[in-house]
Order: sequence, then C-alpha cells, then structure tokens
Amino acid sequence: MKKIIISTPLAPQAIGTYSQAVKIDNTVYLSGQIALNPETMEVVAGDISVQIRRVFDNLKAVAEAAGGNFSDIVKLNVFLTDLSNFPIVNEIMAEYFTQPYPARAAIGVAALPKDVGVEMDAVMVIEEPYY
Repeated sequence: MKKIIISTPLAPQAIGTYSQAVKIDNTVYLSGQIALNPETMEVVAGDISVQIRRVFDNLKAVAEAAGGNFSDIVKLNVFLTDLSNFPIVNEIMAEYFTQPYPARAAIGVAALPKDVGVEMDAVMVIEEPYY
C-alpha cells in the first residue's frame, strides 16, 4: 500500500495537522473543506449559498489535483450548523453533480471552524491510469 499526499494551491492550505487529501491505491480521502478563499485564506463574504459554492469549488480543486472529478466521488459528508440550509445544499449540489449521485450524509453540528455554516469532506474512487 502506497500512500500519496495530495496538495494544490487552488484549495485552502491545511490549517493544522492534516493533508488536503490522501490517496491509497485508487481511493482518495478528501479532507473537510470550509468556505475559505485559497488565495487569502479568509472566509468568503456572503450568505450560506456563497459558502456552499466555495466549499464545492475547494473540493473540486482537490479532487482534480488527485486526478479525479466530482463524478468519481462515492461518498460526501455535509456538516451544517443550521439544517434548515439543507435544501440550499441540494439545490447547489445539483449544479456540481450529475446522476448517479454519491452516497451522502448531512449532519447538524453546533459549530464549525472560523464560524462558517458548512463543511464537507468526501471519498473518491478513481480509475488508475493505463501505462
């Protein structure tokens, strides 16, 4: 088993003792992303829909750095400080994903880093390149 650390400047750098993603064989574990602008490392301004889009953009950047895309995501975890925002997640998720959709969990939490309203992590399975 070979462990490969995935990193890209197109997503926020890890704030702590973790990697943006870790690839083992053809499975990629994407760390939780919050609504940070990767250039400034500041939370994006705007309502929850702006935060949700930024989180998806951050996850997309890490997925692409690992050699995959959203069609390769098999499991998505969504953490929300206000579960009444879940319909907004569904609406925006439909802009980023097509069927068949990944398995998903939505979890209500008391707080998230930097007081954001949403965080997401994912598991992705990609095809190995042919050589």
